[in-house]
Amino acid sequence: MAGLVALACGLIVALGAIGACIGIGMVGSKYLESAARQPELIGPLQIKLFLIAGLIDAAFLIGVAIALLFAFVNPFAG
Repeated sequence: MAGLVALACGLIVALGAIGACIGIGMVGSKYLESAARQPELIGPLQIKLFLIAGLIDAAFLIGVAIALLFAFVNPFAG
């Protein structure tokens, strides 16, 4: 049972990291694309970029916290 919990924790962290990397990469590429098309909007777009990147990172960190919960205070253990 402990091995399955460790595997699940690893999958939660790994898939969350992959998703966050892909998400931030897509947001960053769209920011550069739009900044190249309309340079006068770089300031407002940059604010939105950092806000969205922070939210994506926060979702990943919530996944890490849930994985740590399962690893150390397993609610499913008898």
